[in-house]
Amino acid sequence: MKLTEQIARHLREVHFGGNWTASNLRDTLTDVTWQQATTRVGAFHTIAALVYHMNYFVSATLQVLQGGPLDAKVKFSFDHPPIESQQAWESVLVKTGSDAENLAVAIERMPESQLWEHFADEKYGNYYRCLHGPIEHCHYHLGQIALIKAMLSTDAPRGDRTAR
Repeated sequence: MKLTEQIARHLREVHFGGNWTASNLRDTLTDVTWQQATTRVGAFHTIAALVYHMNYFVSATLQVLQGGPLDAKVKFSFDHPPIESQQAWESVLVKTGSDAENLAVAIERMPESQLWEHFADEKYGNYYRCLHGPIEHCHYHLGQIALIKAMLSTDAPRGDRTAR
């Protein structure tokens, strides 16, 4: 298996399953309602904000692989549109899955030699590093989502939770 294929596989596994952690975004979010996704627990971000934030960087990486500029800004990475229905939440989930699959396909199509070239700008390092970044980022926030989801399913006093 080529290295680009392995990276694409790793991206798919954190999104759709089959990784050694036995935890993935699709399965973790499958039964989360839009109300749960938009409920704030304490000072944590909402599940919806975390999903948007994760996909913000997947989408930005995809844009670069499709020949576009790297114009993502960390300060905007949590600025998601309002989610006020199950349909809106499901649209977020569909886009997240679609962007992940499209990025995986773009990675598979890359020549391996490109992995060692500068990603958009020398200051970001090479493609190898910048393709692993969104994968590592997803694993990190997936853990947060799992914890928030567990907290939402407990009998914690309602005063500890606020809708966004």
